Amino acid sequence: MHNPSPLIPYPATITKIVDETGDVKTFTVEFDDPEVMERFGNKPGQVAELSVFGEGEATISITSSPTRGKFLEFSVRRVGRLTSVLHQMEVGQKIGVRGPYGNWFPYEMMKGKDLFFIGGGIALAPLRSLIDFVLSEQYRKDYGKVEILYGARSYNDLCFKSDLFERWPKCPNTKVYTTIDRPEEGWTGHVGFVPNYVEEVNPSPENKIAIICGPPIMIKFTLAVMEKLGFSDEQIITTLEMKMKCCIGKCGRCNIGSKFVCVDGPVFSLAQLKQLPPEF
Repeated sequence: MHNPSPLIPYPATITKIVDETGDVKTFTVEFDDPEVMERFGNKPGQVAELSVFGEGEATISITSSPTRGKFLEFSVRRVGRLTSVLHQMEVGQKIGVRGPYGNWFPYEMMKGKDLFFIGGGIALAPLRSLIDFVLSEQYRKDYGKVEILYGARSYNDLCFKSDLFERWPKCPNTKVYTTIDRPEEGWTGHVGFVPNYVEEVNPSPENKIAIICGPPIMIKFTLAVMEKLGFSDEQIITTLEMKMKCCIGKCGRCNIGSKFVCVDGPVFSLAQLKQLPPEF
C-alpha cells in the first residue's frame, strides 16, 4: 500500500506486551499490511512516531534489531497523557506507526572493532537495537568483543532482564556488566553509579568504540571518565533526546543551530556534538 504522505501513519497491531519495570513496557507491533514491513527498512538507532488514534503521537526509539524478524519493538516509559493511554492498551489493539526517522548508529564504521556499550535506565532501549544487530548470527563475525555495561536505580528498574541475564551473556565473546545505584536485599551484583563502574572496569580505548546512552547527568560524568581512560571524541557515539514532533525537519521543535535532531540525528559522535552550539 502506497503512503501518500510521510505524516500519515500505517495501521499496526500490538502483538505482545512485556512489563519491563513499574513504568516501562515493551510493545511488539506488526503492520497490518506485511508489505509495509518489507519497505520499512529501519536501521539500528532510528526512531518512529507511534500514534494512539484520537489521542496523538509520540516519538519513540525502535528497540528491536531488523535482524530479529518482521516486527518492531518499542519500549515506552509512562511519562504523560499519551504514554499513559498506550500503557492501558492490550494485545490485539490497533495503533499507527510512521517512520523510520533519523540517522542510525554507524555500524559499517564499527566493523572490525571492539564495542563497549554503556547505558542507563530506559536509555538501553536504543542501544538494544544495535546490540542485537552486532550479536546476530548474520553479523557477529564482523565485530570484535562486545561488552555491555548497564545500570539503573534498582533491580526492579533494570529493563530487558532476560537479555541482560540470559540471552546476551550466552553470545560468543560477549560480557555483560550490570549495576544498581544502592544496595538492596537479594542483589548480589555490583552496586554503584554507571560512571564509577566504567572507571572500575577500565576499558582500553585500543581499537574500541564506546556507544553511550542514558540520562544527561550520567552521560556527562561518563564522558569525563572516557576522556580520562584515553578515548578520543571520534571513538564515542551517543544519541540526543529532543522534542521531536514531525520527524521530517519541518516543525523546528528539535533544531540545534542548523541541525535537526530528527533528521541529522539522533545519533552523533562526541566530535560532532562539540561542533554544535554551546548548550550541547
